[in-house]
Amino acid sequence: MPLDGRTENFLPRTAMKAEMLDAETELKLAYAWRDERCEQSLHRLINAYMRLAISQAAKFKRYGAPMGDLIQEAGLGLMKAAEKFDPDRGVRFSTYAVWWIKASVQEYVMRNWSMVRTGSTSPQKSLFFNMRRIQARIERDANNAGQTLDRHQLQQLIAQDLGVPLHDVEMMDGRLSGSDFSLNATQSTEDEGREWIDALEDDSAQAAEIVEIDHDQEALRKWLLQAMSVLNDRERYIVRERKLIEVPRTLESLGEELGLSKERIRQVEAAAFKKMRLALEDQAPEAGAFFQ
Repeated sequence: MPLDGRTENFLPRTAMKAEMLDAETELKLAYAWRDERCEQSLHRLINAYMRLAISQAAKFKRYGAPMGDLIQEAGLGLMKAAEKFDPDRGVRFSTYAVWWIKASVQEYVMRNWSMVRTGSTSPQKSLFFNMRRIQARIERDANNAGQTLDRHQLQQLIAQDLGVPLHDVEMMDGRLSGSDFSLNATQSTEDEGREWIDALEDDSAQAAEIVEIDHDQEALRKWLLQAMSVLNDRERYIVRERKLIEVPRTLESLGEELGLSKERIRQVEAAAFKKMRLALEDQAPEAGAFFQ
């Protein structure tokens, strides 16, 4: 549940009054939580470093998310860090926790920045949070050197600087340049204006394509009936069970049903297809390739 305005202001003030833990006390609390699941120790650890979570959350305010929500996500990251922290590694909890806090807040920002999934890979996440800063630095350096960069050159330099593919830079540049718009929004200010969704190309089959598909399907059906007509009952049954049903039968199951070996069923099937192909070559030469 999002924090309300009073809580959003109250929590930072409370966090600033929390105790400061020295390394020894922090270690004792971490051991007590890990080994004894002492919730009181966990609460002291979380409360002591909530100011760290809030300071990290504040760095992401420019992305437009409510500060209260950012603080909540930072707190979740802090609790994940406490759950996974191993005091035997000799690392301060704050050093370990900051990575979990940042990861939690970044994931929230990217999840809520747009209805369209913006970044799902590490290079795309790096671009989302660093592209504008890198772009500003590159443009500043170019201006100082008296150079003028076009959009493509700028994107190439950003890709080189961050070590990411150029197409990822192009995609992210487009995503960051605009905001979301509803496809049901009208294209003009008039009440009866056409909606943007009406301008999308219909990717379903068009009339000419439908006629062509129906014609081809009918031709295939006739060829199949002609080819099947030259088979005896057993051959026709085997071809139907092996090729013309939704879940084809196995050679073994047909052999058991007909009292034949798998190899004999395979031979009958091959002979049937040969007869069908020869029949079509005589009656409909253009269909011969259908049974290759």
